[in-house]
Amino acid sequence: MTVSDPASRAVELRALLHRYGHEYYVLDAPSVPDGEYDRLFRELEAIEVAHPALRSADSPTQRVGGKPLPQFEPVQHAVPMLSIRTETDVTAQGALAFDASVRKELALGEADPPVDYVAELKFDGLAISLRYESGVLVRAATRGDGVTGENVTQNIRTVGQIPLRLFGDAPPLLEVRGEVYMRRDDFDAMNERQLAAGAKTFVNPRNAAAGAVRQLDPAIAATRPLSFFAYGVGEVSGWHAAPESHSGLLDALGAFGLPVCAERARAQGGAGLAAFHDRVAGLREALPFDIDGVVYKVDALALQQELGFRSREPRWAVAHKFPAQEMLTTVEAIDVQVGRTGAITPVARLQPVFVGGVTVTNATLHNEDEVRRKDVRVGDTVIVRRAGDVIPEVVGVVLERRPMVDAPGGDLFSPAQQPQYAPFELPKACPVCGSHVVREEGETIARCSGGLFCSAQRKEAIRHFAGRRMMDIEGLGERYIDNLVDLGYVHGIADLYRLTLADLLEMKRRADERDGVVPEAVKAGQVTTKWAENLLAGIAASKMPPLSRFLFALGIRHVGESTAKTLADWLGNLALIRSSSAAVLRQLPDVGATVAEAIAGFFAEAHNQQAVDALLAAGVVLQGERAPNTALRDALALAPLLVALDVPKLTAARAAPLAGHLQSLVELVGFGVGRLQDCGLTADGAAQLQGWIVTGGAERLQALDAERERLLAALPEVDEAAAGVLAGKTLVLTGTLPGLTRDEAQAMIEAAGGKVSGSVSKKTDYVVAGEAAGSKLAKAESLGVAVLDEAGLRALLNGV
Repeated sequence: MTVSDPASRAVELRALLHRYGHEYYVLDAPSVPDGEYDRLFRELEAIEVAHPALRSADSPTQRVGGKPLPQFEPVQHAVPMLSIRTETDVTAQGALAFDASVRKELALGEADPPVDYVAELKFDGLAISLRYESGVLVRAATRGDGVTGENVTQNIRTVGQIPLRLFGDAPPLLEVRGEVYMRRDDFDAMNERQLAAGAKTFVNPRNAAAGAVRQLDPAIAATRPLSFFAYGVGEVSGWHAAPESHSGLLDALGAFGLPVCAERARAQGGAGLAAFHDRVAGLREALPFDIDGVVYKVDALALQQELGFRSREPRWAVAHKFPAQEMLTTVEAIDVQVGRTGAITPVARLQPVFVGGVTVTNATLHNEDEVRRKDVRVGDTVIVRRAGDVIPEVVGVVLERRPMVDAPGGDLFSPAQQPQYAPFELPKACPVCGSHVVREEGETIARCSGGLFCSAQRKEAIRHFAGRRMMDIEGLGERYIDNLVDLGYVHGIADLYRLTLADLLEMKRRADERDGVVPEAVKAGQVTTKWAENLLAGIAASKMPPLSRFLFALGIRHVGESTAKTLADWLGNLALIRSSSAAVLRQLPDVGATVAEAIAGFFAEAHNQQAVDALLAAGVVLQGERAPNTALRDALALAPLLVALDVPKLTAARAAPLAGHLQSLVELVGFGVGRLQDCGLTADGAAQLQGWIVTGGAERLQALDAERERLLAALPEVDEAAAGVLAGKTLVLTGTLPGLTRDEAQAMIEAAGGKVSGSVSKKTDYVVAGEAAGSKLAKAESLGVAVLDEAGLRALLNGV
């Protein structure tokens, strides 16, 4: 606002507020958050107070706002549905100020007792009037502009919470007023259904509720999960035992069968109101529905009558807001953050804005798909939401405020325009460590591939590495890991094996100083070293892990304990595992395309290879390395390798006859389309394969051939697993065995060549059941799978 021209600013504000009000009340598609509307409304009020001559009959300050939709029959409210004043001071002072104004109007002195109030929630929905005649619902209407609303009876009848007939001795005429709203869980479920059906989703529960009430087709309204709370009355006649207080009125409405929110209280004086405001603020996020404040009303209806109205608002009531949860601000930049698991998250850097009780400068954009869906760009004006302790997020973009520049085309009278800033693109390399950013098919989250090297993932990588079923470093708890990393003693996993006693003692001293802690031993002039000596012993004891546990400890995405054992059992040694392609890894049992790509991608990252080399150089010696399992020979057949290359149209059925014409994969490079057709491919399939070969496939075939030859050459002449009595068998363990732990039983089975699975299927050979065996035993019996006890397992292992 310019001080020199308040009249122009008033005209501008009225136009804006009329438009925003139309979007909110009529279209149910607001383009700005409530906080922005309130700010402009207060600015216009201030101008009109300072310059009364500028106040016009069409000013938003002189009416409730909104107009009835022309599709619905208009309804004249016998008692206007007026709004109440909003107290925007979100502190306790707002409640005290309202109490002071009530006491002043009632001419109460300091010696007079406190005023009794009712404190309720301010629901974020749509105000509705329900007209009951002789206890039967005959009409439902929206508030509209406060004087004229819309007849929405057909839609309101679909709301299960609203009784069609009241209980008890209802008065001949009772107009009930309340709020139609949508619970958050109902809203989320409805949006999931909309997504599944390919339909439009809703921005928030308030818009969804308003849209449902205004549906012209009641069948559609019936599918929207609406709820209702009653909070007052309008026109009433013939109520001989009418309550004398607002709290009594709410109780009476509840007795009639109308839903009344239980989260309300009688309060004495301003202090009681402030206490309610504070308590509800703490409960706000736990409520199953949205609110944006609380409402205070003088309890005694006689006092309400005495206080009366001021302009369009009652003197006996006020809405006391909470800090706005949505506000407008500008995107200054879009960066990406790397999480402890490598997740790449786009983050909007914002012009500072006060929202949700704090100043917000950053807001999450969640993932690449969300940024593109919302089309958030640098320079955009955006709606930012912060609810409770939730991380601020960008809800949407105000497209009409997007910065534009001249574009080629157009003419003098209609110049072409285009956005000043390009759409967001996810970086190809991690901003922290430079490793490749990968996003698996079907995943919404992109990730940094430098797990062992990336400093953003360092603590999580060490925690996983030191775990009991991985390297089992006894004594290396979370607190020590945090201090080792934060104070610069460990920059990579291999640094654990270079720690000295002096390092650990110095780390402890520095951590205590940072935290302001003085241990009792230090107070006594002593330095305890036992903990550090035990930790160093635990680190040293982890230096000779089995290959499978070492692989599990590396934290390769999708590689759990079972997959790590498969890699070790089939490929035998770390060197072959590190050099294996995804096409070869896919041939191993239970290793699908996604897992194979994750393993190959991990070792393709130079930083991860360097981290593994550093571990080996630091003294880690792998146990049990050997030649590959001879069963790998069959897995390296040409047909399944061809399928693993993911050539379009080259299915397993088509690859099998083609492989019969080959001695090596690279021979395909010399095959023309006609020759490929002679090998059983269709004309389209032959053309697809030929095109794949000439666009880089030839190099892949050559590399895969060389890898296959290396693996075949590394195979022993005798299958080492053949001697195992359980070779090729799958067992499931369930319940508690009397003489073996679960780990011991699993180790014995695997030593005999068997595999332990976590679930029972038709492919399961045996289920070993101990005490308190559960559903796995029942499933085994239903499938006819053989069931053994511990004695039976031992007999099986002994070949009996």
